[in-house]
Amino acid sequence: MKNSFKIILASAVLVLSLNACKKDALNLTPTNDVTADIAYATPAGYKQQLVRLYANYGLTSPSGSDNSDVGGLNSGFADFLRLFWASQELVTDEAVCNWGDTGIPELDNATWSTDNQFLRGLYSRSISQITLVNDYLRQSTADKLASRNITGADATNVARYRAEARFLRAYQYWVLLDAFGNPPFVTEADEIGKVNPKQIQRAALFTYVESELKAIEGDLATPGSADSEYGRANKGADWALLARLYLNAQVYTGTAKYTEAITYSSKVIAAGYTLNPSYANLFKADNNIGNTENILTINYDGVNGTNFGGTTFLINAAIYTSADAAGMVAGEYGVPNGGWAGNRTRQNLPALFPNTTGSIDQRGVFVGPKATVDAISDPNDGLKVTKFKNVTSGGTTPASINGIFSSLDFALFRLAEQYLIYGEAVARGGSGGNVTDALTYVNKLRQRAYGNTSGNLVAAALTTDFYLDERGRELYWEGHRRTDLIRYGKFAGSTYLWPFKGGVKAGTSLPAYRNLYPIPNADLIANPNLVQNTGY
Repeated sequence: MKNSFKIILASAVLVLSLNACKKDALNLTPTNDVTADIAYATPAGYKQQLVRLYANYGLTSPSGSDNSDVGGLNSGFADFLRLFWASQELVTDEAVCNWGDTGIPELDNATWSTDNQFLRGLYSRSISQITLVNDYLRQSTADKLASRNITGADATNVARYRAEARFLRAYQYWVLLDAFGNPPFVTEADEIGKVNPKQIQRAALFTYVESELKAIEGDLATPGSADSEYGRANKGADWALLARLYLNAQVYTGTAKYTEAITYSSKVIAAGYTLNPSYANLFKADNNIGNTENILTINYDGVNGTNFGGTTFLINAAIYTSADAAGMVAGEYGVPNGGWAGNRTRQNLPALFPNTTGSIDQRGVFVGPKATVDAISDPNDGLKVTKFKNVTSGGTTPASINGIFSSLDFALFRLAEQYLIYGEAVARGGSGGNVTDALTYVNKLRQRAYGNTSGNLVAAALTTDFYLDERGRELYWEGHRRTDLIRYGKFAGSTYLWPFKGGVKAGTSLPAYRNLYPIPNADLIANPNLVQNTGY
């Protein structure tokens, strides 16, 4: 678990002209003049192009933060994490945004249409990333390597790069599986531009993602080994995604796979990852240093790899430039010239904690004059989340262009989630695990949260509902909530309500079809092979 890949990523971003503030000063060959034979001419070229695949998760285009390679969406909204976060949090009980940008009120109210620009952006971003991976895989076959005289140890390295690329593609297909269910499906075996992509059905896509993750496992680095670099997918990330996939298998396929969820979460737990002693430090700007809880991150750099999404968005959208009614000051959060003020909680989230100041459960630190959301448009309705900070654990602020951008990395997977997957899968009847271990894992989280060894630990077998609440306490605003509520049967229907669910202040029932997002109209028009999801 070394820190070198974040540095490699930052420097590769410069080489690829991905930094908006540097792009005019760099005299580089335009991307469309760089043929595959040039880009992949050397072993170093293959690694640089792999870095491009990772960079595409944290940036918006090859030409800077003022541009987007996803059409029809303002570049500020167009990075993967900002779109994914909106799809997983704004539509639930955990978050609300008072901005009036087209499409945001629909998400706040869970009344999105088939033309919602943020859902279309997420769909397009995922497909864009899959397309890049497919090209990488076409260029890294054994025949291609031989034709470029890449052999021996260099060829072995490229085999690992291919496995990482396939992981990144599997992750994006999981995003589409979870959100849209039945997306278009293309791999490196499909000829480019010959025919419209065919649509894959959700259960078949589940099987594909599962098979890909199992197929690449042996080619990925082992966690903790010398060749396992921070910020790169290794076996731990592979197992973590399989565990998440299996936990939701009943939703995706109609068949529960809780035993498999226990198997793969156990692999992660046994792989040498450890909880960070400080929950708060998981979300600070030096969380890439000595942090053995994070399994795979999207890496951000406030100077060399900037955009207006990612953790820059998560921090700035919670605060004002100067002190607001909640007493939050941008400089204290490491973005002294930032502060956009838009995102808050709905009252359901802080209600999961014993108080809102973090003096009891240290995970739940919220600020603001009013917990309830009576009007989405009122920026003082709903408490603000102070979880993410562009400040190091030592209290310093990293260098940042214009005092706005964040160097806080975002964990796609961390050990705490695997503890909770294991426990929930045991509670749901999966085999191969046991209640004793499940209690041990939960109590490790609660010991960290409460800063003690006994007072707030649990001692009895835990219900599935406990795990939903504990996931809310441990993982809030990390992009899990929509998926969790659907798995628990609490997203659609009226079993569980939150303010403005369905567009009604007190909350109302959502039809079951809204457990899936619609295929964007633009793609339906462009591709006659696609059929819209039921209900839209």
